Formats: sequence, structure tokens, C-alpha cells
Amino acid sequence: MTIAAISPGYTPHFSGHETFTLRQMWLKKVFDQKTETNRIMKSVFTDDESIARFGVGKNMVASMRHWALATNLIGEGQSDDYELSPTAQKIFPNDGLDPYSENPTTAWFVHWQLAGLGNRSTTWFWLFNKVTAPNFTKADLEKPLADFAAKFNTKRGISPSTLTRDIDTCIRSYAPRSGAGSPEDFAEPMLGELGLISEEGKSTFAFRRGPKPTLSDGMFIYALIDYWEALDSTANSMAFESIVYGEGSPGRVFKLDEESVAERLFSLDDFTGGTFSWTDTAGLRQVLRKSWNGSAFRSWMLEKAYA
Repeated sequence: MTIAAISPGYTPHFSGHETFTLRQMWLKKVFDQKTETNRIMKSVFTDDESIARFGVGKNMVASMRHWALATNLIGEGQSDDYELSPTAQKIFPNDGLDPYSENPTTAWFVHWQLAGLGNRSTTWFWLFNKVTAPNFTKADLEKPLADFAAKFNTKRGISPSTLTRDIDTCIRSYAPRSGAGSPEDFAEPMLGELGLISEEGKSTFAFRRGPKPTLSDGMFIYALIDYWEALDSTANSMAFESIVYGEGSPGRVFKLDEESVAERLFSLDDFTGGTFSWTDTAGLRQVLRKSWNGSAFRSWMLEKAYA
């Protein structure tokens, strides 16, 4: 799995969600439109029945499609239809790992897809990997994000209003706004339960760094596999500092401190059946990796994440 936002040729993406945050049951509703060949016809999002099919307005249907693509639930296939990812086929069937997104692991998985891999979610990746200030406002983020976006070769410039909307949607995904409004407008977003961003004062936000009790070891290692393969798929060792602080690393994306990461790494050998192991020799702290079948091991860690 490639970390999209740090890959050569990456195209930044700042729209598609129609300013709606991802809701708890949206991915399941999309998944349930699958065919027997595990495809989803593109027309389910655009035909005359789409509003009745999903039970939401037209703009929300477009948002649901965006989030399904951004979280890698679906992807462009060889045909004109979308193809369900193997991971989606494990999580969302009625007899799957978590069909109704009741397990916090699903929210952590979604967060990793958005902020760790950055496919169609540039602001999510940028916020969790590039912003290091202890406190920030939405206005504080606008120029740095615009500067980041300007580094990529895009055919058209990205308007400030587009970035402002994307920042607002990103922050609200983790720290829902309070105040008056319709129940649908202020419905609890799927990622709000993770407690990764808090509103410290009026319009001021902060990351919550430290232990994450609801983040399972299996999900942490699942993310570590993605990060390892993107960074150097042939390497048989990785420095502790890279796992904690590296751009796109589990430590940085999940906002874990050094102690929290170390506690998870100490038990790697037993948890992974010896595939990963922790070593601290002569002050050199690192994780070692034996030869493996990456896709099979990732699938096993996903199952353990829900165990």
C-alpha cells in the first residue's frame, strides 16, 4: 500500500465531500449496493433513484461516494463500475468484522486511510503530518495549506475558498461544531469518537497526543505495515524514531507519544508470531522484520484488530 500523499506524481485533492463529514452508516450503505461480483455500479450514485436509495439529499449522495473513494472502500476498476476493496469485503458484510461500524477499530481504520494514506484527502494527511503547533485556528492553517498545495503541479489553481471549506470539514470530522442548526447538519461524525482533536477555546483547536486506549494493537501494526512498505518495502529494520515521528507514520498519524509507541512495540514478537520483533541494543532502538507475505500478514492483523 502506497502512502499517496508522499508518492511521486501525487495530485492533491481538496473537494468532493460537499462539506459533509463522514457519518457512521454511510460506508455500510454504500457497501450494500454491491453486485454479486463485488462491484458497485456508478449509476447508483447518479440515477433518479439515488436519493431514495440512500435516504439522503443529492449532495449527500455525492459526499457518500467521495468518502467511499477516499477511505478506499471502493476504487476505479477495469470496468466502468467501482470495485470493492478486499478490506471492505472483510469489514462490511452482514457477517463481517464490523458491518455497522460499532467497533472503534473501524473509525481508526478510516482515520488511517484519510490521514495516513491521503488518497483524496490531502488536508487530512497534511494536518496530521505537517502541522506541529500545539494550538491552532482554522485561519492559521489556510496559508500553510495553500503553500503546500502550490508545490504540486496542478492544471488549475486551488481557490482559497475551496481550502477554507476543506479545512473546516476536516476539523469538524474530529471536533464537531456546537450551536444551533438542523440535527442532520450537526450529526456526530464517524471520527469524532477518536478524540484526536479538541476545541480548546473559541475557534482554537489542539491535537490530543498520548495513549489511545481504543486503538487496538492490530490496527497499529496494520498501519505500520502500510508505512513500512511505502517507506522501504525491502528493509528488514526500522528505527523507533521513524515509527514515532516519521511523516505518514503510525505515531504521527495516531498522535501517540514515545512511551505509548514503545509499549506497543515491546510485545510485537508475541503479537505477530515473530514476524516483527523489538530490539534495544547499545541504545539503538528498532523493529526487525522477517520475510513475509505482506498481503496475508496485513489481512491477519486486520482480523486481530477486531478480535
